[in-house]
This record gives sequence, C-alpha cells and structure tokens, in this order.
Amino acid sequence: MSRRNLFWLLGIIAVTLFGLTTTYSAPTREKDKDYELVRLLVDVLHEVRQKYVVEVDADRERRMVEDMINGGLERLDPHSQYINPREYRQFEKQSEGKFGGVGIQVGYDRQKGGQLTIISPLVGTPAYEAGIVAGDVILKIDGKATESMRMNEAVDMIQGEPGSKVKLSIGREGQKEPLDFEITRTIIKVPTVLGDVRTTENKDWEYFIDKRHRIAYVRLTHFGKTSAEELEKVMKQLEADGVQGFILDLRNNPGGLLKVAIQVADLFLTEGVIVSTKGRNHRDTTNYARREGTLFQNGGAPIPVVVLVNRYSASASEIVAAALQDHHRAIIIGERTYGKGSVQDIILLENETSALKLTTASYWRPSGKNIHRFPDEKDFKAAKIDPDEWGVRPDKGFEVKLSEEERIQYMLYRADRDVVREKPKAPEVDKDGKQKAPFVDRVLNRALEHLREQIDKAAVPTKKDA
Repeated sequence: MSRRNLFWLLGIIAVTLFGLTTTYSAPTREKDKDYELVRLLVDVLHEVRQKYVVEVDADRERRMVEDMINGGLERLDPHSQYINPREYRQFEKQSEGKFGGVGIQVGYDRQKGGQLTIISPLVGTPAYEAGIVAGDVILKIDGKATESMRMNEAVDMIQGEPGSKVKLSIGREGQKEPLDFEITRTIIKVPTVLGDVRTTENKDWEYFIDKRHRIAYVRLTHFGKTSAEELEKVMKQLEADGVQGFILDLRNNPGGLLKVAIQVADLFLTEGVIVSTKGRNHRDTTNYARREGTLFQNGGAPIPVVVLVNRYSASASEIVAAALQDHHRAIIIGERTYGKGSVQDIILLENETSALKLTTASYWRPSGKNIHRFPDEKDFKAAKIDPDEWGVRPDKGFEVKLSEEERIQYMLYRADRDVVREKPKAPEVDKDGKQKAPFVDRVLNRALEHLREQIDKAAVPTKKDA
C-alpha cells in the first residue's frame, strides 16, 4: 500500500472514530492529539513495510502491531492487555468451562526430552474411554509430527467441533510401535472444583480427607462461569453426608470472574459486605451477602471453615479469603497472597473476535482495607494507603512459610495426585537408589490440626449438657 493510500485510509479511520466537530463536543486539541497518535502508528508501519531489511509478511506485521499495543499497555499496569483472536477463543473456552475436544491435559515432559506428553486423561471423556493413559507421548496429530510443534498449535489441532474426529499417534512405554487412536470429539466440561484424590471405584473425587472427623477438602482451581454452581452442588452433598469441618484450598488460584467470587463468598456468609469496587469512570458498587442460600450453618452453629492461600492466590481468590476473614467465618492458613486488587473489564474489538482487557477499577475488603499491591511505594502514598497494607495475610498463628524448594515440591506433588493411572505409581528413589520420603503438605496438615481441635472441642459435653 502506498503512503498516499495509507493516509487516505487514516483519514477515513479518523472520521469514523472521532466524528465531525459539530457532532461531538470533545475539544479540537484532544482530537488532534488522537489523530497524531494514530498517524504515528501508520508512519511506523509504512517505514517498516518499505525499508526493513527483509520483506515483512502480513502475519508478522500483525504480530508487530499486537506487540506494540501490549508493550504500551504493560506500561500502564501488568494486568491490562490486548487479547488477539486466537487467544480470545481460548479465553472464552476457559471462562465457559467447556469446549470441543477429546479430554486430555497435555504438557512437555522434561524427562522424555521435552516431548508433548499426556499429563492425564479426564475421567469419562472420549480419550479416557479410548484407553489413553497418563505418560503417553503424542507423536503425531492427524499425521502431523509434534516434534517442533508449539503447545498452542497442538491444543488447537486436538480441539475442534463436537462430532468431528482427530487421529492421535501415541508412543507408550513398553510398546515398540506407535499406537493410533481415532477419537471423536465431544463437548468437554472442565471442572474447577476438585478433591484431593479420586476414588479407585468410579474415579469420582473423594472430598472427605478425614472421614473420622468428617472433614472435607475442596480445591478451586479458578473462578470460571460455573465455579459457584459446582461448589454449591458439592457443598450441599457434603451437608447431606454430615460434614463437620471444611477446607477450601485456593493455593495457586489466579482468580477469574468477579461475579463468581461474590457468589462463592455468599455461599458461606449470611449478611454483610462481600466486596466494594471503585474506579475513575466506573460506577462504585458494594456487594452484600444474602441469608438465602447460605450453606454449612448446621442449625445456627456454623461448621468451622479454613481457607488455604499462598503467594499465588490472587484476585478473586483474595476477594473470597478477605470476605471470610473479615467476617470471622474462616481461618486463613498459609502465606500472604499475591495482592491483585484491580478489576479488568473485557472490551470487545474487531467484530467481537478480539478484546481489550483493561483495568477500570479496584476492589476493597469488607473492612475497607486495600488489597492491591502497587508496583511503587509512591503509588501507595498517592492513594493514601499504608505501603504494607495489601493482599490477605494468614490469621495470627496460622502462617506457614515454605522454602522455594518446598514450594516446587508441593506443585509437583499436587500435579502427581491429579493423574488418573491404571496402576499405582512406583515409589520414587534418589540418585543412590534409596526410596525418597513422601512429601508432607504442612499447610494442609495445619488446617487439619486446627479443624480437629475445633470439632473435638464442640463434641465435649458441658456440665449443663451432661
């Protein structure tokens, strides 16, 4: 495209975006500033297209513009970003909690030379029913080798329209030749509410981690559209099964939808503020708990609840943890949380094929305290906030700090317990051939210790009862 045509196109864009002076009341100076910024981008694109050392194709040019946008947004804050069409499709799938696919979790296995490996099949999905097992290496997808394939490309090829077929060539330990599986895609629902391990009988999650004390354990991986409904269903079943203590594990939960965080907190609270949001051009709102629908009340004597957090519990996780802590509904155990107290709106672009995720507001605890950890101490002073006031701290006496090695071991341990295996895993050994000691989850153990004390204390009859 010639420079003349570029400026002709720029003129059309300027008229479309900013309108005529008689139509809009914005000052002319502001319009000129916007025009100059758009013209700067067009000038840069023109120079690159005409003079760069090699020809830049359309795909590369598109990526360059996207990088320009995201580079600029990063200077605003680390949470605002442009989401391109491919990423937006994945974003929608994650938020919806369902997509067309075969039902496998994939990753790169360093022990197998970085090959694309099946971490675990999801129970009840086409891949699980076809006989795919954890540890299988994906050699080809529809005949295309995965050797130099990126993860997102592999995921895009495996996912697809429900009812369509995909062929996976699998390398399996003990098998000399690859195994070929032709699998029909279906709607895959990805649960966000998980237990500790699966039962050996039907592979459903086992939620009671201490059957004698009737203590249940639930992990929430992120706050998707169906998370509150999933959690409510599990909690109602646990109530029917006589739960006496409850652990909600929000460790490594990066957050998600604000609306869902409010719904989750409301399952535990009968009244009071859950969270407030404030912004420059954002209508300030305060969200309250409702007595209707509150669970685990046990006839007016609420069962004890513990929330587990760590430094990677962020955003929606912090909203829930802060609300339950401020209302004295749960004890918080673990480490201080991440400190993300900002709200991002999703603004659709390009005929709703891409989006701008833009920070528009901040949220605040029921106590009125701040959650967000600003990148610079000057920002705290500008907002008139104590620089040490951010995130959610564990309750006094319930902080459990992990070393970096212990943190890595925990994540490996947690991932390993999620794998669906056909036979028990062999014990791990060290370099000298000695069996390694099993990992001990000190945070979870502290929660169990506390709940057992509370349950045993409630079970001891008083003199009046006797």
